[in-house]
Amino acid sequence: MRRRLPSTAALAAFEAAARHGSYTGAADELAVTQSAVCRQIAALEAFVGVKLFRRGRRGVLLTEAGQAYGRVVRERLDELERDTLSLMSAGSGRGTLELGVVPTFATEWLLPRLPDFHQRHPDITLNLTTRIQPFLFEGSGLDAALHAGGAPWPGTDSLHLMRESLVAVASPALLTQRLPSRQRLRADDVGRLPLLQMATRPQAWRHWFEAQGVQVEGDLAGPRMDLFSMLIAAASRGLGAALVPQLLAEPALREGRLRVLLPVAHYSDRSYRLIVPESKSHHPALVALREWLDGQARAWRADTGLD
Repeated sequence: MRRRLPSTAALAAFEAAARHGSYTGAADELAVTQSAVCRQIAALEAFVGVKLFRRGRRGVLLTEAGQAYGRVVRERLDELERDTLSLMSAGSGRGTLELGVVPTFATEWLLPRLPDFHQRHPDITLNLTTRIQPFLFEGSGLDAALHAGGAPWPGTDSLHLMRESLVAVASPALLTQRLPSRQRLRADDVGRLPLLQMATRPQAWRHWFEAQGVQVEGDLAGPRMDLFSMLIAAASRGLGAALVPQLLAEPALREGRLRVLLPVAHYSDRSYRLIVPESKSHHPALVALREWLDGQARAWRADTGLD
């Protein structure tokens, strides 16, 4: 059955006009005449049977239907452009990998090491997309994922990078303000500080205090945040104590913005892993990425003494 699809030229004209709020702006971007843009949009409106624009004092305005359709068209054109660029890269002999990443791990651990990967594999382009929760690879457009979790996902291969070791941290200024007489802190001292909470791990502080052999009233209370990067930034600014992966807090610790409250490693039930669908486990670019990550993780574990 023949698909009922408008022309890509009409969609491109519509998307550009919607973004600029102007047929003239769209014509300049697309290097065509304004009348050509008008014809393309008129043809699109005739095709869908819906008015997409209305005239305003300073140009054209999207109708309600045009606003909704504009968002969808922009997303689809962006996806088509990415897929086309990936195909062009593959056709030119370069490999392109789409990697889903947890954001703070990617920012603090992966990105500082990527120049080495690019130097070793200049023919591989690595694109990073934030993914916090587990997902299905089918239809995601992703080739692999760097994920922090428990058991590997069904239908995938995984490479263990490191276990998640959590440390309690706070800013030196907060400690001076709240615990001025304490040179060496105990776990119950930490419980006297405001506790910043990770939204996806509401029991984290309770488990940490239990591991230290103490119970703290209010260990589940405190501001909740979605990302470890937010917790680290909030703790650095004196808003409270945070329980964060040690490898993610390393830059703030080196710079003196944070201080480890108790020198104990508390392993969570999570590990950082490279997750690859079984169907792609032998892809040459993914094999190269896997081997490089394995080497980097082994070196990190040797340097830190952590698992």
